[in-house]
Amino acid sequence: MTKTPPEKNQLNRRSILKAAAAAGAVWSFPATPLRAMANDEIGLGFISCGSRAGQHMQVFRSMNGVNITALCDPDASRVETASANVAPMAKKFADARELLDAEDVDAVVVATCNHWHCLAAIWAMEAGKDVYVEKPLSHSQWEGDQTVAAARKYGRICQVGTQQRSDPMQAEIKKFLHEEKALGKILSCRVNRYGVRQPIGRRDTPLKIDSSIDYDLWLGPAQEKPIFRDKLQYDWHWDFNTGSGEMGNWGVHVLDDARNNIFQDQVALPKRIMGGGGRVAWNDAGDTPNVHFVYFDTGEIPTIIGLSNMTAGPDQPKSPAHPGPGSGYIAYCEGGRFEGQRGRAAAYDNDGKVIREFKGNSGGRLHQENFIDCCRSRDASQLNTPVEMGNLSTGWCNLANIAFQAGQPYTAAEAAELAKEIPTWGGLHEEMLQHMAAHGVQPAEDGVRLSPMLEFNVDQGQFVGDRAEQANSFLKRQYRAPYVVPEVA
Repeated sequence: MTKTPPEKNQLNRRSILKAAAAAGAVWSFPATPLRAMANDEIGLGFISCGSRAGQHMQVFRSMNGVNITALCDPDASRVETASANVAPMAKKFADARELLDAEDVDAVVVATCNHWHCLAAIWAMEAGKDVYVEKPLSHSQWEGDQTVAAARKYGRICQVGTQQRSDPMQAEIKKFLHEEKALGKILSCRVNRYGVRQPIGRRDTPLKIDSSIDYDLWLGPAQEKPIFRDKLQYDWHWDFNTGSGEMGNWGVHVLDDARNNIFQDQVALPKRIMGGGGRVAWNDAGDTPNVHFVYFDTGEIPTIIGLSNMTAGPDQPKSPAHPGPGSGYIAYCEGGRFEGQRGRAAAYDNDGKVIREFKGNSGGRLHQENFIDCCRSRDASQLNTPVEMGNLSTGWCNLANIAFQAGQPYTAAEAAELAKEIPTWGGLHEEMLQHMAAHGVQPAEDGVRLSPMLEFNVDQGQFVGDRAEQANSFLKRQYRAPYVVPEVA
């Protein structure tokens, strides 16, 4: 792996963290000279025409003064479908670089595979376009840092697609927890993502790529390797070459909620991380964990996340039992607990009685409207998920994945040692052992991994201490030329 010189990396990281801490400050840019802004009309290009992009198209095309002027996807069949169903007058491209040359594109939506997010966003900002980029922002933390730097350097609006930040409910939650202090001091935090998925298959021969797909463009920055799963699209999530697993797929949403509502964005990244997990029971071609459990040392509120894509047992259709919502977070407080999830939340006293409920709208449409409003005003401080915040929330996921990737074969003794310090970790660890046992999985024998306690220097953006060299090797990927994420000075 190519390593950034420590002194240069440290300077870059400090500037990025300073920018994130100053999210309340006014980031305003000169009015764009592009054609569309002059008459308050925005030409929007889509880099990817898959299912998530299609959802965005339906929202954006219904907004006044927003026209979908360009469609791009290496899969020609997806471009044709989007053209026929949504934007018949839009120009059509396979290569994002050609779309970015189009004068009638003022802003782009990046809804590609994860491994393309940062490069596409940086190219777009270099070309003078504003960017709405789907979560997770980055595939590795270094490239996320470069995307933040690009937004500042080129003076572009860049919103990350954690749409729940646009739900007005979040402001009510923060007032309840932190201004009213209705449940007292927050003692610890648990984050959950329990969602059943299916194995992705394991082929004996490499998957044949359909002739409608420009596979070189589809791969982009990723390494060219044979694919042994059954489908090219969507299941790229479960291959670290192109995806970030469930931690980057849904984990970023629930961890972003915790960062926002429990920590009020005051904790940029955890300073210590320990994690375990494995891809167990399925024997498919994926290499991201379908069971993942991680501890984050935030310096104040101990935080854990539990994640599983498996059912409670071989003959059971639903996820295993767990505290709190299946996709959400719990704040354990002196006076009770608070459970939040997309679109709703509830507070309980110490006797388990509901004392207040919150209703939201999940932030859908409001998040896209927020982006368009900021494109017009040139005021990035009004973004609900500015790229700095999206980078940090994604960072928790990237570090959690590194804990798995840098882990060694599981040993119960190491996991038990942390339980003495962090009881909530002990409870999560025991739940995961029982969950895997229900599928006949013996962690020490069936490929489960566990990292040591990894120390992360937030200012430097580097791991230090035990096993730092191995962990640091995952902070920046090897890029396939010519699709190389540039270092943005």
